[in-house]
Amino acid sequence: MELSFSSVVVILLLVMDPVGNVPLFVSLLREVDRDRRTRVIVRECAIAFGVLLAFIFAGNFLLTLLGLSDSSLNIAGGVILFLIALRMIFRGREPIFGEHLAGEPFIVPLAIPSIAGPAAIATVILLMSRAPQRQAEWIVALTIAILATLALLLSADRLSRWIGEHGLLAFERLMGLILTAIAVEMLLRGIEAFVRQLL
Repeated sequence: MELSFSSVVVILLLVMDPVGNVPLFVSLLREVDRDRRTRVIVRECAIAFGVLLAFIFAGNFLLTLLGLSDSSLNIAGGVILFLIALRMIFRGREPIFGEHLAGEPFIVPLAIPSIAGPAAIATVILLMSRAPQRQAEWIVALTIAILATLALLLSADRLSRWIGEHGLLAFERLMGLILTAIAVEMLLRGIEAFVRQLL
């Protein structure tokens, strides 16, 4: 089944998880000057975009270099997405990516792995392996997803105040359920392709 452009944008948004990252960004940037905060968020989103863009261009080369098949990538991507989805549904209150770093965060943990994490990287590589002729389309989809992520994260303080911690948690769990279904679909597709190779 071929993925539509809109479904790719939604998948990228889900794996980047901007809503789930709101509490992390609010927590890490609390000590950063308000005027500086916007520039930090823009910078981190730009870095994440650059990393994911690099994997769009180098994805097929990496697959060839490592000798990976589409079925193995589908299964691996499905497993990673499933684990990310479980973390979204059963998120604890303990810091996961070292949120209590001193000073202004740079690249880690905001750009990587909060936005451009393993699931997002696996997703863009998988997109390129399945439809390399649609590279321009994937770049546009990634751009839209990053801009939407940027808009949400720039509103992190307001969202945190308006929706509250419980509201954000409930919304993230809903997104986690959707991502679980996508992960299972990827796993089934990978297993089906693998079985077909054996026959």
